Amino acid sequence: MRHPVAQVAKRTLLTIFGIPMLVAIAMSLVDSYRRRGKKPKPFPTRTAHEISVGGGTVTTYTFGQDLYDDMLAAIEGAQKQVLLETYIWKGDAVGQRFKKALIDAADRGVEVRVIYDSFANIVVRPPFKRFPANVKVLAFPVYSAGWRFFDLGRYGRDHRKILVVDDTVGFVGGYNIGTPYATEWRDTHCRITGPGVWDLSRAFADFWNLHRSKPRLLRRARRDEPPMLLSTASSWEPRIRVHRNIPRLWMFPIRGMYIEAINRAQRNVWMTHAYFIPDENFVDSLIDAASRGVDVRLLLPAKSNHIVADWISRGYFRRMLDAGLKIHRFRDAMVHAKTATIDGSWTTIGTANVDRLSMTGNYEINVEIIDACLAEEMERIFETDLTNALPLTLAEWEARDVYSRFTEMILKPLRPLL
Repeated sequence: MRHPVAQVAKRTLLTIFGIPMLVAIAMSLVDSYRRRGKKPKPFPTRTAHEISVGGGTVTTYTFGQDLYDDMLAAIEGAQKQVLLETYIWKGDAVGQRFKKALIDAADRGVEVRVIYDSFANIVVRPPFKRFPANVKVLAFPVYSAGWRFFDLGRYGRDHRKILVVDDTVGFVGGYNIGTPYATEWRDTHCRITGPGVWDLSRAFADFWNLHRSKPRLLRRARRDEPPMLLSTASSWEPRIRVHRNIPRLWMFPIRGMYIEAINRAQRNVWMTHAYFIPDENFVDSLIDAASRGVDVRLLLPAKSNHIVADWISRGYFRRMLDAGLKIHRFRDAMVHAKTATIDGSWTTIGTANVDRLSMTGNYEINVEIIDACLAEEMERIFETDLTNALPLTLAEWEARDVYSRFTEMILKPLRPLL
């Protein structure tokens, strides 16, 4: 006979998490149905802009087609090595162009290595995921914990997007690979040349070596394959630092990078994020900055591709608006960027959202760049995005209807999970 206390506890947990989960699933299904066949509207962008940083350059991209053209040109010009890592890789026209470019590079003797996340591409047809033997592929498995199911550090997804060619040029940022992202999503990526590229190569190699020895049923890389080796970095680039979240090793430096930069801010903190579900300490840092007179602005999607994340992100809006933070909502298209610029000198561009999944869950990578010219360009990008955004006022927030308030309350228990 079950103990009454245990029964009450079980029912309470089911109520606290079960009802919000059912509501979240229903909302996602309804939203998916409503979005079928709808196309985003055009949005303003800036052309790719190259800036000298230290011993190399950094180029910013805010339009996917421009980025893809340069990435494909780099692969087509590769002479020694191509390293590609991505989260989503659609099997559509754009995805096929990348696959063909990689195979062509391998056929002419270039070392080609590819990493993609199997869960993110579970709906992609299997034939697209098959490569010839001269392309080395590591498909990060849907389930990677093996018998260590109790180890939470083994459940993170590979959310990174990296391309490195010949150790001379590297790309990193929020763009996945697929036709919709070329023209329909507003995202941010950057191209790096010079000494800073080596850290991107090392990030790829470290991930490859950490996961190459998985059991054969869980991966595509061969079990007896030797570890990937890198040449020693010839020099440091002090203005560019690469930060990597590695859940397997319980390393999560990106959150600390953000909080340290925000705590040092004196003039402005401008952040653009697709999914913004911060923890209490992160919100406190933003509010403390605003209390010092810092101009704190957040650019978020008015409606993202994950409606539940949109609703849960509203949990801190009242506190932030009361503190003087400015919240802007990008209209008529998905803004998927993960960027910030502070005080006209500090910038980060990468793959990590400000939510639990990115900050303490997934494999992520962000570059931190200290350069006034790049920060100036990032401010121009932010201001361009604001021309397509609506500000959220405190009066508008307080006037929201009963349905909105009720939905926010129902979904609140899911906030720690996302």
